Amino acid sequence: MKSLIEGILDALYPPFSRFMNRLTFRYAACGGANTLFDIVLFYLSYQHVFRKQVLHLPFMAVSPHIAALLLSFCITFPVGFLLNRYIVFKGSLINGRVQLMRYSMTVSVSMLLNYFFLKLFVDGLRWYATPAKVVTTAIVIVFSYLSQSYFTFKVRRYR
Repeated sequence: MKSLIEGILDALYPPFSRFMNRLTFRYAACGGANTLFDIVLFYLSYQHVFRKQVLHLPFMAVSPHIAALLLSFCITFPVGFLLNRYIVFKGSLINGRVQLMRYSMTVSVSMLLNYFFLKLFVDGLRWYATPAKVVTTAIVIVFSYLSQSYFTFKVRRYR
């Protein structure tokens, strides 16, 4: 699977080589695919799993857009980590457990940002949930790229 993904990315890279290096392209392609996957999962779970209804748990009630966010997160978290570790930042010499811990920390901050912006846009500004998720994702991408590049999967530089 890894070679297939790398082959596809290598085939798609040449037109982008004038604008970005291979690492940035791989991050954008893998992150973009996982983000699109996340938005599709969010939409499907919001519309069809939770049916735009509040999820009543024994100890609390969860709004449908937050329940959809949590469900899509449970699937895209491991997918994102594996893509970043084995496809994008494969030159990183940081131990896998350390990467996973750092990835968990940065993704936790991203989740808090997602939660805050979804609450703001859907509950505060009364936007539709899916467009709110798209705008929220665009905001969080900047934080995610910087944290993954310079913290989670940074490549050690030797002089």
